[in-house]
Amino acid sequence: DARALLDAVERHRPDVAVIDVRMPPTHTDEGVRAALEIRGRRPEVGVLLLSQYVEKTYAATLLSGAGGRVGYLLKDRVSEVADFLESLERVHAGGAVFDPEVVRQLLARTTRTDPLDSLSGREREVLGLLAQGLVNAAIAERLHVSLSTVEKHINAIMDKLGLPRDPGYSRRVLAVLRYLDG
Repeated sequence: DARALLDAVERHRPDVAVIDVRMPPTHTDEGVRAALEIRGRRPEVGVLLLSQYVEKTYAATLLSGAGGRVGYLLKDRVSEVADFLESLERVHAGGAVFDPEVVRQLLARTTRTDPLDSLSGREREVLGLLAQGLVNAAIAERLHVSLSTVEKHINAIMDKLGLPRDPGYSRRVLAVLRYLDG
């Protein structure tokens, strides 16, 4: 389990720790959280993560950390022992090794902009209240602003989210769906 892994790294101080993303007890993300902790406590220890899937947030965190000595490989693509050993050597030597699919998904994540990011703090607050089902007057009362101010925020939200001005669609519903999806 992750605690035993952290203890073993402290006790044995390996050059590289090969870690499965999913470890006991829950088999979710204990391994990757342990890897991040190892990187924080012992940056001289290389970390090579093995996973069934690309966990973009953790992969991005590992990649953005200082220095090399890190890798993230997908298990189903590690079929050749020689390739795996080469990856292990590269991490040991101070380099970084990322499965091409991990890199592809990370690049897709960074090049795609989220329209919600363009909203101001107040606009996000208004959209959150819309998502709770409040009408404009209730939003104005809750935020202690005028009704016209709320309407201006809602119009700005609709424009920034690029919602169509089509009578066949409720822009309000589309905005809430976009908010809930983000």
